[in-house]
Parts: sequence; structure tokens; C-alpha cells
Amino acid sequence: MRLIKSLLLYTAMCLVANGPALAADTATLEALRHGDMKKLSFHAEPKSVSDLEFSGPDGAMRLTDFDDQIVLVNFWATWCAPCRKEMPMLSDLQTQLGGDDFQVVTLATGRNSPEGIAKFFGEIGVENLPHYMDHRQAIARDMGVLGLPVTIILNREGQEIARLMGDADWSSDSAKDILQTLIDEPAS
Repeated sequence: MRLIKSLLLYTAMCLVANGPALAADTATLEALRHGDMKKLSFHAEPKSVSDLEFSGPDGAMRLTDFDDQIVLVNFWATWCAPCRKEMPMLSDLQTQLGGDDFQVVTLATGRNSPEGIAKFFGEIGVENLPHYMDHRQAIARDMGVLGLPVTIILNREGQEIARLMGDADWSSDSAKDILQTLIDEPAS
């Protein structure tokens, strides 16, 4: 009986000790939100993401293929005017922060031909983002994306931790500070 009480007490102490640290991390991230980043909503608990396949330059892929990285997933389309404004900023984020710990994944959803995507990227001068396609909007539907653009941030475990609906200034100091804070967190 004493062993059970000790185990329960130890478990409760661990939960109390770890609970505030998680809240502080979210509070820290939320404190970094300014301007357009005020629209970025952090989830109380990470959410699982779609396991459906999408196409990329190297064939079929899944969002879980980017595990062990912080991933910014942007759902967009070639006909979307706010997407045209936002895409160069996402390209700059990839240039500035991209690497082993961070990746921008722009996922064209719906009827976007490979030629149309190439033309779109060429017109706006984006050369560093792969052409990923969610042909039938299956992933967008599976993840509750109802309009475009929508940007989702995934943690290193491939779970959704934040979402921003609509376009945003991804070149802002606020956006970069939030992402850099996530990148700098030690892997669990």
C-alpha cells in the first residue's frame, strides 16, 4: 500500500512539475504574436494530421515524412490572390530558416496543374520551394481546411500545434521569432 501511495504521489508531482512548463512554452509563443501573427492560434494539445499521400517532385509523400523537423504547411492554390502575396514571404522563410530543423511545405490543393504551379512560382520569383500537390483536396478536407490560404505548424513529432487562417506577413519579426523559438526547442 505504501508503494502505491508513493507511486501516486510521484506521478502527481511529475504532472504538476511538467504541467506549468508546457503552459509557459505556449504562453511564451503567444507573447511573441504581433500584427498578423495574432491570427495564429496555438492548440492546447497537439493534433494528429492527415496520413493521406500527396505528390511531390520525388513521388508520393505524407506529412509524416517531415518528422523530426518543425514544419510550416501552407495550403494554397494558383487562383488564390492572397496566396500570391504570401508565397514570396514563405520562400524567404525557407531561405532564412530552412534546413535540418525547419521546412516550409507549400501544398497546392485542388485543381492546380504542375504547369500552372511552375508558372505561378516563376511569375513571383519563387525557386526554392518544391511543388507539392494535394490533387483532390483530400488532405485539406481531412485536416478541416475550409478556405485558402491556411497555414499549419507541425511539431517535430508531426502533430499540428498551431493554425493560421488567411494570409499573413510571414516576413515579420513576430513570425520569425515564433518559428525560431520552436526550432530552438530541444527535441524530445
